[in-house]
Amino acid sequence: MGEQDHSPGKELQHRTRAEAPAKKSWHSQAYALGAVSNFMSTFLTFPIYKVVFRQQIHAMAVSEAVRQLWHEGPQYFYRGIYPPLLSKTLQGTLLFGTYDSLLCSLSPVGPHSLAHRWAAGLMSGVVEAVALSPFERVQNVLQDGRKQARFPSTFSILKEFNSYGLWGRLSLGYYRGFWPVLLRNSLGSALYFSFKDPIQDGLAEQGLPHWVPALVSGSVNGTITCLVLYPLIVLVANMQSQIGWQSMPSLWASAQDVWDTRGRKVFLIYRGGSLVILRSSVTWGLTTAIHDFLQRKSHFRKELKD
Repeated sequence: MGEQDHSPGKELQHRTRAEAPAKKSWHSQAYALGAVSNFMSTFLTFPIYKVVFRQQIHAMAVSEAVRQLWHEGPQYFYRGIYPPLLSKTLQGTLLFGTYDSLLCSLSPVGPHSLAHRWAAGLMSGVVEAVALSPFERVQNVLQDGRKQARFPSTFSILKEFNSYGLWGRLSLGYYRGFWPVLLRNSLGSALYFSFKDPIQDGLAEQGLPHWVPALVSGSVNGTITCLVLYPLIVLVANMQSQIGWQSMPSLWASAQDVWDTRGRKVFLIYRGGSLVILRSSVTWGLTTAIHDFLQRKSHFRKELKD
C-alpha cells in the first residue's frame, strides 16, 4: 500500500480504467479517438500491408513482392486503400467503444477481472467481424494483382457481387470467408484486451514515462496476438481474393489448399511474418498509446470540473 505513493501514474491508470467505462462522455471520445488513430495508422502502414498480402497470396519473398509492386507502377501502389481506410476507421470506433460498453455491462464497477475482459473482447470481435468483413473482402480482391484487369475499381467489384442472388451476395460476395474472419477477430480482440492492461501495469511499475507502458503494451500485445493468429490471416486473404461460383471450395478445402501450396511447411505459412511484426508494432502501439492519453486527459478534465 505504501508503494502507491511513489507511483501516482499507475494509481491513475487503475482509477481511470475502473471509472471510464461507466462514463457516456468517455464513450463518445473513445469512438472518435479510435476512428482517427486507426485512420492515420492504416494510411501510414498500408504499403507494408500490401507487401504482406502479396506474400500471403503468392508465397514470395519480401524483395520479390516489393519488386512486383514497383513494376506495376505508382498508380497501383495505393490501389485498394479506400476499403481499408473506411473499415479501419470503423474498426477503431467499434473496437474500443463496443468493448467499453460491453465491459461496463458485464462489470459496472472495476477493477475488471480477466474473465470480464476476455468476454467483452470476444463479443466486440464478433461485432467487428459482422460489420467489417465486407470491407476486407473488397480490399483483398482489389489488392490481388491477378484481378486488376477484370476488376479495375471498387465499383466493378460491387457490381459483380450485386449481380448474384440474395444468398450469393452474402456467401459468394460480401461475406465470403466469414467464418475464419469471425474466429480471427473474436479471438484476437479477446487476447488483446485480456492482456493489454496487465502488461501496461507491469511496465508502469518501473517508473517509465506514462506514455511508454501504453505504447509498448499495445505494440507487444498486438504483435503477439497477430502472430498467433497469422495462419487464419493467410487463410482469410486466400479465401477472400477468389471470385465466382467455380472457385468456391469449402473452408476445410481452402485450408488444405493453402497448406499444400505452402509445401506443407509452417515457415512458408508464416512468410511475411517479419512485416506483420513491424506493421502490428506501429499500428497497435500507436492506437493504444493515444487511447491511454485520451483516457488520462478525460480523467483530468473531470477532476478539474469537480
